[in-house]
Amino acid sequence: MLLDRFNRKIDYLRISVTDRCNHRCVYCMPEARFVYKHHSDILSYEQIESFTKVAAKMGITKVRLTGGEPLVRKDIEKLVARLAGIDAIDEVCMTTNGSLLAAKAAELKRSGLERVNISIDSLDAERYRRITRGGDLRGVLAGVDAAAQARLTPIKINMVILDETTEKDIEKMEAFCAERGLQLQKIMQFSLYDRADLSGRFQTERPPKCSRCNRLRLTADGFLKPCLFSDNEIRVDFEDIRGSILKAVAKKPKSGISCRNRSMSQIGG
Repeated sequence: MLLDRFNRKIDYLRISVTDRCNHRCVYCMPEARFVYKHHSDILSYEQIESFTKVAAKMGITKVRLTGGEPLVRKDIEKLVARLAGIDAIDEVCMTTNGSLLAAKAAELKRSGLERVNISIDSLDAERYRRITRGGDLRGVLAGVDAAAQARLTPIKINMVILDETTEKDIEKMEAFCAERGLQLQKIMQFSLYDRADLSGRFQTERPPKCSRCNRLRLTADGFLKPCLFSDNEIRVDFEDIRGSILKAVAKKPKSGISCRNRSMSQIGG
């Protein structure tokens, strides 16, 4: 069992498999031209599998694949199969923008993916396009339908509550989810640079309270982040994965304050 200094049980690993994304959401990616990591700097599937095997022996039981957008990574279903085949891992799930999910859902399920969270911040097509800087809502809704058909359930809809979000927007999303048997998860808009609540007009479910944090994050370029709101990170030593994990857990703060060395798209939330 992995316990940090504050007696929190660490059993949840979020793996960013890429910093690339086919959307450029206003709250996630900078508006200016973004320089992606070179392919040679990104962890291979073999490295991710090796890391997760060690983490599982130490107490990690749940893995979530994130990005960027994880479905832009070639042959992502092969990584899913590798991770789902690790005995101590009880669940492999994924957070996706859903735009590429229609063609992938069935194959992901066959590979061992349990469920998905799909990001949809508005059901108004034009607003959705503006928030994502070019996304097509129709393709995402097709992804939702495909995920349901493949039984990647329970499907959660991640809705970031923005300054422009209205009660009517939330009611519309609630009705949409209720009609399709989806779980709505409202996410507070926040900045990594500080924990100020930018969307305090509404009650939200995420991010979770620091006192309940059970997470480690593995970045696409091979660093462990003990806390989303911290610049602290530990480069994984693949000759001593266990030692790297122990160092990261030891650096987990009681509560985070600010992360300025990475954008949200490089961490995966």
